[in-house]
Amino acid sequence: MTVYSVDVVITAPVNDTEVTARVGDAITNLFPEADPTHREGELRAEVHTMDGFSAELHRAEILDTARSVFFDTLAGERFTFDLKKQAAFEGRVNFAVGEPAELGDIHVEVTVRDPDAEAYIDYVAPPTEDGKPVDTE
Repeated sequence: MTVYSVDVVITAPVNDTEVTARVGDAITNLFPEADPTHREGELRAEVHTMDGFSAELHRAEILDTARSVFFDTLAGERFTFDLKKQAAFEGRVNFAVGEPAELGDIHVEVTVRDPDAEAYIDYVAPPTEDGKPVDTE
């Protein structure tokens, strides 16, 4: 089994009309390892795994979508993506594309230290065949 060294920084704006705890729940629903802290109008969390998020991608059967989003933003050892807060609050992954939502989106920045970003993407969202994950090992 490969050991991955990753830093995942999750940020989400908290607007005056929002309940901070609900935004925190949106983060921890998709990143159960996260412990968001509130400061200056946003929640921020740093985790070193995306296992909980990966499990949700598998459950929702959106691995191909996730791979596409990850590879579209891949630059060196870093990739980023945005998630819709309301869907996350409901425990669902919904990638935010285009214009940000009125209340802002959850922004995730992933830096892979070891082994490399492509291998980590394959781990989090493996390639699929007929919608089922293909073992790349």
